[in-house]
Amino acid sequence: MKTEAPLLPGFKLVPTFFGLKPSDRVELHENLFNLIWFGEGRWDWNTIYNMPVHIRALWTRKVNQIIAMRNAPTESSSTTTKQPKIVRPTRTAKSA
Repeated sequence: MKTEAPLLPGFKLVPTFFGLKPSDRVELHENLFNLIWFGEGRWDWNTIYNMPVHIRALWTRKVNQIIAMRNAPTESSSTTTKQPKIVRPTRTAKSA
């Protein structure tokens, strides 16, 4: 005895939810990778993947702020500090 719904010929299911497009998949996985990489071992793949979107966005912003704070002193010091120029003495020909 079959308990499945009968299939009508030509009946095609259309997605009924507003999920991600296939083109968004790259951005999603790049975001997951960056959180895992810059999290320095604090999270694993399953934790990040199953994390609610709003919390994942919060951690992404937080990691971006930390990276910006780390890079800010090095960028400002590299622009204000000039490397001393090495002055080499000029060579002169010896008189015989």
